[in-house]
Amino acid sequence: MSLLIKSLPFISFRSSRTLSSLFLIKPTTIKTLSKNTNTNNINNAASVAAFSVSASAETANAAVTTPSSNPPLPPLKESLNWVSRTRLCGELTPDDVGKRVTLCGWVALHRVHGGLTFLNLRDHTGIVQVTTLPEDFPEAHSTANNLRLEYVVAVEGVVRSRPSEAVNENMKTGFIEVAAERVQVLNAVRSKLPFLVTTADDAKDFVKEEIRLRYRCLDLRRQQMNHNILLRHKVVKLIRRYLEDVHGFVEIETPVLSRSTPEGARDYLVPSRVQPGTFYALPQSPQLFKQMLMVSGFDKYYQIARCFRDEDLRADRQPEFTQLDMELAFTPLDDMLRLNEDLIRKIFLEIKDVQLPNPFPRLTYAEAMSRYGSDRPDTRFSLQLNDVSDLFLESPFRVFSDSLKSGGIIKVLCVPSGAKTYSNTALKKGDIYNEAIKSGAKGLPFLKVLDTGSVEGIPALVSSLGPSNKEQLLIRCSAGPGDLILFAVGHPASVNKTLDRLRMFVAHELGLIDNSKHSILWITDFPMFEWKDSEQRLEALHHPFTAPNPEDMDDLSSARALAYDMVYNGVEIGGGSLRIYKREVQQKVLEIVGISPEQAEAKFGYLLEALDMGAPPHGGIAFGLDRLVMLLAGTNSIRDVIAFPKTTTAQCVLTRSPSEVDPQQLQELSLQAK
Repeated sequence: MSLLIKSLPFISFRSSRTLSSLFLIKPTTIKTLSKNTNTNNINNAASVAAFSVSASAETANAAVTTPSSNPPLPPLKESLNWVSRTRLCGELTPDDVGKRVTLCGWVALHRVHGGLTFLNLRDHTGIVQVTTLPEDFPEAHSTANNLRLEYVVAVEGVVRSRPSEAVNENMKTGFIEVAAERVQVLNAVRSKLPFLVTTADDAKDFVKEEIRLRYRCLDLRRQQMNHNILLRHKVVKLIRRYLEDVHGFVEIETPVLSRSTPEGARDYLVPSRVQPGTFYALPQSPQLFKQMLMVSGFDKYYQIARCFRDEDLRADRQPEFTQLDMELAFTPLDDMLRLNEDLIRKIFLEIKDVQLPNPFPRLTYAEAMSRYGSDRPDTRFSLQLNDVSDLFLESPFRVFSDSLKSGGIIKVLCVPSGAKTYSNTALKKGDIYNEAIKSGAKGLPFLKVLDTGSVEGIPALVSSLGPSNKEQLLIRCSAGPGDLILFAVGHPASVNKTLDRLRMFVAHELGLIDNSKHSILWITDFPMFEWKDSEQRLEALHHPFTAPNPEDMDDLSSARALAYDMVYNGVEIGGGSLRIYKREVQQKVLEIVGISPEQAEAKFGYLLEALDMGAPPHGGIAFGLDRLVMLLAGTNSIRDVIAFPKTTTAQCVLTRSPSEVDPQQLQELSLQAK
């Protein structure tokens, strides 16, 4: 028996194609029959398999491999076809007239007119009109006549010029059309479409975002969404080419499964099955790894990095996001800023044909907060804040004087022509008042400058102003007849927050923002630390690996940081710092934010060890890629430039995640569901 079985492959290799086909089922035959203890049956089966060459392979396969308990499935009526297209829809031009083409795409528009059927066929390059010739090609005409929107079809035909009266100059391919000789349906639409793809961009009642995200594959077919995703691709491609080819950067991937580090937001945790009871953390940024790459001798690193933060979401935040991450060794601050200015200038010039200033303006953190109440000011309009605390030191208006005595400040925002725009009712309980309350203010003191030069407003505030104080106030604010002066009083942080919100609200209400402008600047000299009331301790304003200004080393707790943020039209698009590269300084900074030497060793021992092994001076920056592309695309949400984003409740409505998992999976991870 064994000799006969061993000879079967030998026979198959030397036999004809029919024998080779039979050989493919030999192991199945033997495995199936080997369960039978009757040796004669095995010998007989092997003999039949080896020598019954007259039996067809199809018969043998049916006899041997089809289990009696599983009846064969009925044959599929549908077939799969891969058509070789010769041209793309949006790339046809009048130069192609007379050429035979094969196009593939989706039916974007379908209409019947004068006995002819017209289609707009869409692919990723654009749209072209297809028309039928019912007398010459009746089968193609019949097939086209039965098509519906979003059917996937292949069209073979000849390019021809449109009649002069049918030319569509608003369409890239509007001077030509394709006369269809053959139309093949590659896939039909069997479900009701939740919205019309072609007309969705122009619809007055736009599709709700939840519906768009639920049917994202349809949404991404829309021209605007297609443009956004391709724009993102162009930006990334440009970044890679510029950093690598011009500046010699090296792209290096860093781990996604790592350990939790203090980055300001909650981590996404991943339990380990192999090490029960322990967890990985998904990276909020590659911060520590890129610093260690500098210690490793890689001079210029970059990465298009995926990052994760479990925080409350808004239009420009996602739980998983993408950033351009960079780190450079032996690069002083001015060189760092200059290189990044060059990069952003190139992106805006190539993508939007916009020439940004050279160099970018700079504001210190203190200047930005003083003038605008924000460390990401929108400077496309000129409204600025003024500190008037000194004018009210001895004021009989107790709300102001008591706040000043307790360490507060008083700042004002002067709104040109605001006295006529906002009624007293609006200022006391209208939208502008509500904006102040939303910012945390307890009220909205105001004064209106009348045409006579006198002021009106809250009676107690008006009566507290002597002639000299009133004159100084108007001069300080550059206020004239018809202007409105809004006050905020209290802790500096709350005052700035209120007036920053009011500044932006008023600018939008009064149309003060010039949307044709491109305002970009650096914010520098941030404080190293800020006070966290809830925990009664200092915490790093950026992160605890930011280097202090060498001029402030004597008192690190009040030091300025060598940190920098890039702000475009009031939106932070990137931020970074020079890093601490000496262990003793790093340990001191960690102590200031409440991390003991023992905790530092447990959390960051690998970094501290690396700093002791010859770490070079280095620094870096990270740009929010999603946010940058959002601004370049002119949209208001980063969800419009991400292919498959999450909702504001951190859910993917397309895949219905997050979701429950099999209890067995939890058991393997030593976890229990509530």
